Amino acid sequence: MHTQTRSASALVAADRPEPADTVALIPQIRPHHFGVSVPDIDAAIHWYSEMLGFRLESRLHIEKIPAQVAFLCRDQFRVELFEVRGAASLPDDRRVPNLDLCTHGNKHMCFEVPDVAAALAALRSRDADIAFELTVDGNPTAFIRDVAGNLIELLEPFSKQRTKEFT
Repeated sequence: MHTQTRSASALVAADRPEPADTVALIPQIRPHHFGVSVPDIDAAIHWYSEMLGFRLESRLHIEKIPAQVAFLCRDQFRVELFEVRGAASLPDDRRVPNLDLCTHGNKHMCFEVPDVAAALAALRSRDADIAFELTVDGNPTAFIRDVAGNLIELLEPFSKQRTKEFT
C-alpha cells in the first residue's frame, strides 16, 4: 500500500468531491462567541480588555453549572469566559501550539490582524506571553497565551488576500 503525504498548501478544492447539493443546510450563520474556561474570571476580564481591547458586555451566574460567566465583546465578536470552582487546570501540553494538536477538541481562537509583527510588539510592551512566531506558506502567524494559558492565534490576511485592503 502506498501512502502519499502532501503539504497543507497542496490540498486544493479539486481534491475534494463537490457536494451534490451546494445549498447550505443552515442558510445563515456567523461567528458569535468562543467560550473559554478560566480559573480567575476577574483576571481574565482584565487580560482580554488590556491585551486585546475587548470590553465587558455582561456578567451572570449560571446556578445549574454552577459558574460565573462574563461576555466580552470587540466589534461583532464575543469571548465568553467561565469560572467554575474546582475545575481541572489546563494541562501543560494544551499550552504549547504543536503539542495541543495531539489532543482532540477545540484548539484555539484566531484573530486576523493587519500586521502580526506590530501586534506582537504592542503585546510585548505589556508583557504578554508569546508562545511562538512563525511563517506558514508565506503567512506571518503567532500564538500568544491568555492569563490562564489558553492559546490564541494571530495571523495576517493570507498572502492571496493581501492585495485586498484590510477592513
